[in-house]
Amino acid sequence: MKKFKLLLIGILLSSSFTMFAQQTVNGVVKEKATGEPLPGVSVVVKGTIKGAETDFDGNFSIEKVKTGDVLVFRYLGYSDKEITIESNFNLTVELDESAEQLEEIVVVGYGSVRKEDLTGTTDLLTSKDFNKGPIVSAQSLISGKVAGVNVIAGSGAPGDGQSINIRGTGSLSLTSQPLYVIDGIPLDNGGVGGSRNPLNFINPNDIETFVVLKDASSTAIYGSRAANGVILITTKKGKDKDFKFNISSQTTVYTLRDKVDVLSADQFTSLINNIGTTTQIGLLGNSNTDWQEEIYTTAIGQDHNFSALGNLYGVPMRASLGYSEHGGILNGDNLQRTTGSVSLSPTLFDKHLKIELNAKGMYTENKFADRGAIGGAVSFDPTQAVYDANSQYGGYFAWLDAGTGNQNNLAPTNPLALLNLIDDTAEVRRFVGNVKFDYKIHGFEDFTATVNLGYDTSNSHGRKVTSASIPTSDATFNGSLTSYVQNSDNKVFDAYLTYQKTFNEAHNLTVVGGHAYQSFEYDNYSYDSEAEEDGNTYEFIDKSKNVLLSYFGRANYDYNGKYYLTATVRADASSKLNPDDRWGIFPSFAAAWSIHKEAFMEDSFFNELKLRVGYGEIGNINGLGDYQFLTRYQGSTDTANYQFGNAFYQTFRPEPINKDLRWEVGKTFNVGVDFALFGSRISGSVNAYLKQTNDLIASSIVDPFTNFGNRINANIGNMENRGIEFNINASPIKTKDLEWSVNYNISLNDNKITELSVDQPQGGISTGVGNNVQVHREGETANSFYVFQQVYDTSGMPIEGVFVDRNSDNIINDDDKYINEDPFGDVLMGFNSNFSYKNWDVSIQTRASFGNYMYNDIAANKGVQVNATNNNILSNLHSDYYNSGFTIISDKTALSDHFVQDASFFKIDNIAIGYTLEKVENTTFRFYGSLQNVLTITDYDGLDPEISLGIDNNFYPRPRSFVLGVNVNF
Repeated sequence: MKKFKLLLIGILLSSSFTMFAQQTVNGVVKEKATGEPLPGVSVVVKGTIKGAETDFDGNFSIEKVKTGDVLVFRYLGYSDKEITIESNFNLTVELDESAEQLEEIVVVGYGSVRKEDLTGTTDLLTSKDFNKGPIVSAQSLISGKVAGVNVIAGSGAPGDGQSINIRGTGSLSLTSQPLYVIDGIPLDNGGVGGSRNPLNFINPNDIETFVVLKDASSTAIYGSRAANGVILITTKKGKDKDFKFNISSQTTVYTLRDKVDVLSADQFTSLINNIGTTTQIGLLGNSNTDWQEEIYTTAIGQDHNFSALGNLYGVPMRASLGYSEHGGILNGDNLQRTTGSVSLSPTLFDKHLKIELNAKGMYTENKFADRGAIGGAVSFDPTQAVYDANSQYGGYFAWLDAGTGNQNNLAPTNPLALLNLIDDTAEVRRFVGNVKFDYKIHGFEDFTATVNLGYDTSNSHGRKVTSASIPTSDATFNGSLTSYVQNSDNKVFDAYLTYQKTFNEAHNLTVVGGHAYQSFEYDNYSYDSEAEEDGNTYEFIDKSKNVLLSYFGRANYDYNGKYYLTATVRADASSKLNPDDRWGIFPSFAAAWSIHKEAFMEDSFFNELKLRVGYGEIGNINGLGDYQFLTRYQGSTDTANYQFGNAFYQTFRPEPINKDLRWEVGKTFNVGVDFALFGSRISGSVNAYLKQTNDLIASSIVDPFTNFGNRINANIGNMENRGIEFNINASPIKTKDLEWSVNYNISLNDNKITELSVDQPQGGISTGVGNNVQVHREGETANSFYVFQQVYDTSGMPIEGVFVDRNSDNIINDDDKYINEDPFGDVLMGFNSNFSYKNWDVSIQTRASFGNYMYNDIAANKGVQVNATNNNILSNLHSDYYNSGFTIISDKTALSDHFVQDASFFKIDNIAIGYTLEKVENTTFRFYGSLQNVLTITDYDGLDPEISLGIDNNFYPRPRSFVLGVNVNF
């Protein structure tokens, strides 16, 4: 009986102690900087699934918590915090804002994951990583920042288009550009009429992160539109706290960095006196005109931005307004852009329903300077004055025909007349918006239903007015007008269900499945006044529509945060293909192992060591014309109408068809390692990949009378890219006052066409009619230079018209051409360094490319002696004339390997310095300056060694720019 009583007392004491130890913990979570409450903070008892979220006032409550338990507080954008429960069960917790925490969550297709849970090859850049300087187009923010990603600006015009290649070129005839997804809306690859760049609608100051998906295991969820990689752009969003405001303003000065090397007026005069006839010598003028100096100018740019973010009536929101105006260094070039954006993120039904609304609007006014002036300035006679008081053409000098008194029809037009007497303008209005609903189903909280509705619409109006005063050989010309109106609509509908569950605190499973629909509609109209005057067809209407229908699914599993598996499948159907080949099924698989979490790695210096392996398949028809499997009819041009009596009638002819056209399919295998060590002071990744593209679409010859033409698009080839990428980030110095961080990336890529039934001539040049200097050929790199091998004398001068008889048949013809390099860099590198000391900060961005070659088309066309006096019109020569001594124009000479030059380069893109004032009543001022396009080191003789696809012809030079700006946060 006594033992029973003792046992009963022990049970009661134990029960009382347990009741005393397990209590309810209550608390409030605030932002440390402002003291404002933070709603939506995750509070979890460490090592369990027990937890809560803070309410609108930052309050939380968790039952059955005992002394010694550790609470983990986590909120996106803030540093995690752990608090051990001791005697106090009523807590006040303050969280510090942390930009680094943004890197913990990575947006991927139709969802987001923690960075450490990624299995594919994915690179994340946040706003603190972006390039500095005068950034007009969003692509420039990441140039040189990501291994294997090559960003090339189309020209030096303000806001001009930029090409991005991820892991080499992926197609022969279709687009090799990546898919851009802005806040969940996949954009149209086709661009917008009247716009210099399809991404100009988005203000770079509104961008929060770039996520670059590179391998097929990470891009396959986007299916056929992701064959060349995916770039996910997320804009800045509001937060649940008091409003914060930002004002930024900067001024940019653009200057000409370099000019094409041509003969001076004195050199040209000496040349004409030596080679010219008496008549030709008599044509020399008395001026010393540098025509390139005349067409280029110092230009000014300005950017002004305002943004506000915070909580409006309980709804997190952000709004921004921006205005940019940038002049081009080519006289008359100008871009004006006004942007506005609004983002709202309300939550309803006890946070079960989350709504994200994004709206972006843009209005752009473009003035396009006539780029014909660039080539004209290179070749125009430097001894002639710009103006002639006796000229009938608005006072501009012109080469006149003695018989007609009008401009000689073989003469170039005065470059200044082209710039000043042609008015080419366009206005673009664009709206991109979406609303996304995430509903955590009541009673089934492991399931989240998502619906995303997106709309991208643009309207552009443009016109080109040519003055009646412009020099022309047409005596009846009284000016002209061409105009156009273009409308495009891109509609998106996504609906998918996400299941997320943790089993036994170790097995984590996320499954996503859904449907996507996207339609693209175009309505284009154009007008030609000259055609109307001639009685020809003068109005043209072009309408089209294509649709992409998709189903997709993805499963992510990880065990204990160590072992990860991902499987994805997407089925796409495009209206561009025939019904029998319309559907494409694109699967992918990936696995990862967090080695650093294993017991045998506990004492290692690795903070992260993860091995990744992935394989995936993706289709591609981006850039393919619509409905090529159907018979289509093309109207005849004005010069090919059919005559009945005295009347001319437009006829229609059927276009070639291919009912067997099917998807290009890319297959990518990737192996990668992510690492971090020494307290994550050093981190990076290594990737090796093999990307094979099968069933390449290219132009194919068909037998006569079997189709409505002799060439059709067909699946006739295969290609592969293989390469290695390495990226490393380091913080060698990190103290309270001094910090230094560096990033270095290098990538090696080898491209080869592995199967192609017939050569595909590429790379049209300015010398000769239909001359091509490049070729797609089996066994070679795409766009390889295909030229004659020049013979040189003992002094190193090329012998004109003499080439190596490579097949030894004593005849120099096309059989003697050979493959001589290609325009793609074998090795790409980027090096970026950031240094800060107290309130000062300095950054530098550099890039390099090795193994890329350039065809100097200007030297080939303008560096031949006969051009100086051809048709008794004096034209300047490229200074390569002194290197070649070429005297006549011939197709073979133009295709000499003398003009294929090594264009490897090292560039210092940007140097920036800034100073931040200490906070004054919660207001921070940062003043900064930067220098863009600082230095280029190269052996290439032309204007710029970095021109897309490697043909240098009348390139609009990239300017050097100086920036001064201020950024105010309050």
